[in-house]
Amino acid sequence: MGDAFTIWFTGLPASGKASLADLVAKRLGEQGRPVTRIDSGKERRGPLGGGLGFSRSDRDTNLLRHALSAQLLVRNDVVAVVSAVSPHRQTRSTIRETLGAYVEVHVSTPRHACIDADPRGDWAKALDGELRQFTGVDAPYEVSEDAEVVVDLSEMSTADGSVAVLNKLEQLGLTNPVRAPEHPVQR
Repeated sequence: MGDAFTIWFTGLPASGKASLADLVAKRLGEQGRPVTRIDSGKERRGPLGGGLGFSRSDRDTNLLRHALSAQLLVRNDVVAVVSAVSPHRQTRSTIRETLGAYVEVHVSTPRHACIDADPRGDWAKALDGELRQFTGVDAPYEVSEDAEVVVDLSEMSTADGSVAVLNKLEQLGLTNPVRAPEHPVQR
């Protein structure tokens, strides 16, 4: 195995996980790192997530499938960038143990800001009782105790959040500092 790793973004629905993960993946790609995004919201609508509901068992199955995908990517020297609500500490802990080189980013945007920012209106539906087993309403979110990075996107921009994540990756020795390209001296 090379020097690839997994970055796992967790947090409430509509907290900004996917946007932050997209930007971090883009920045890593700009550094020349092979990167693949696993967006749980999108994957649930595909063949790997189809048929799964939102029971504890189905949520865990969905996340373990993401972890397996991440593991396969990392084995092939591709950085896996996963964004998923991942509401249960024990499941995140199991995934951390399984994946090895793993960095957890808790997108700690508070509930009220997630409700205000929700692009699909899922929070409103859940609060009205139309959606059941919605994390943050009638299903719990267990706040991360092991995250290497905590980012509240109600207090900082996605760009600033990405800098915090990339700085932590550098501190952990997983990435190199970004350096300006060297220009040959013209004579």
